[in-house]
Amino acid sequence: MQNLNRRRVLTLGAALGVAGVAAPGQAWAWSSANSIAATDTVTDPWGVWDDATDPLVASLLENGQIPAVNTAFDAWVDNGDALPAGLPANLVTYLNQVNVLPSWADQTKLARAAQFNKRMSMYLFLLYGLGSGIMSTVIPREARNVYWSAGGADMQSRAAKTFTYGYDLSAADAFQPTGHFVVTSNKTRLTHAAVRHLLPQSPSWRAVTDDQDFIPISNGDILITFHSLGTYVFGKLSQWGIRMSAAEQDAYLHQWQVALHLLGVRDDFIPASWAAAKQQSAYALTPLLGPTPEGKNLSGVLLGLTAQIDLGVTRGFLNEFVRYVLSDKIGDWLGLPRDYIARGLIEVGWPAYVAFREGLSPIMPNGFSMFDQFVRALAMLFLNHGTSATYTPITIPTGNRP
Repeated sequence: MQNLNRRRVLTLGAALGVAGVAAPGQAWAWSSANSIAATDTVTDPWGVWDDATDPLVASLLENGQIPAVNTAFDAWVDNGDALPAGLPANLVTYLNQVNVLPSWADQTKLARAAQFNKRMSMYLFLLYGLGSGIMSTVIPREARNVYWSAGGADMQSRAAKTFTYGYDLSAADAFQPTGHFVVTSNKTRLTHAAVRHLLPQSPSWRAVTDDQDFIPISNGDILITFHSLGTYVFGKLSQWGIRMSAAEQDAYLHQWQVALHLLGVRDDFIPASWAAAKQQSAYALTPLLGPTPEGKNLSGVLLGLTAQIDLGVTRGFLNEFVRYVLSDKIGDWLGLPRDYIARGLIEVGWPAYVAFREGLSPIMPNGFSMFDQFVRALAMLFLNHGTSATYTPITIPTGNRP
């Protein structure tokens, strides 16, 4: 893993809006007293995987049953759908146990989160795509896992599936029978288990990874992904001065708490508040950030896909927007060329655009169409995948990067 000295970590932490980061390599010390379990214990999440799912998926892979499962899963889309016919009996038993919301899920909060997501949709599309999506390429373990897995060989498909997860989470009916998110989460959890079984068989991955015991996607890794998504986005919305009531903030966190549970993260690791999430993120995510050859390759592919469509902006503008929402440090790690004219426009125009959208100050109404086109095109790139704007199938892999 790329090491950072403490000064660089603190500088990056300030750039990302977090503080109090721990030095890389420090043992896990975050107490579950700040989790939804409130048990006040200390357990290293990087040594916890998914005991309920991993043996099942390993057996399905070893018995050659995954292709048939993927075919059956094509008919399983809505949360209210019955399990499809043709699934192995042990998989049916497993899904009957996990294909439900946790007992502590609050439908009132989830409904409020859906309304919040609707109001924030433009910001969420942008931040999940150019912010979180590119940040994932400077999370060394995640970048290496993605690059050397089957998905890394087809990043357009991989990006579409990842964006589908966020889209389904943000949908108005995400947790209702007509929504997709519970089903999407279960398919994603099974996919994670397949990657945990397959990646250790890759000599290329084993040569570069620092994953504990050569098993990827631990509870700790999933928490890191959450912080690069939910915690990061919440921080940017706050930084930009977006109106959020206390109830909306709590609801937005709650949907992520439920999402983490559905992915197999233990409740004693799931932060109980945004304060706890920020503390955990500053402690666990920020010290891990750094460049890797795999991450630089993936970021180039992702930004290249975005640049292939007509955004109405230059590639320099795209590069500078990534720098703007993440940091120049990350932009330097990824080798993004500078365009200072575009940066000046962004630094003046984006805050004014946000103020205008929030109904606070119509300073530059004639200049906002460029940002609108930019965000819409980015969203459609990942959602359409050239075929559909509503559904991207999530399939369980049967191998690693060719």
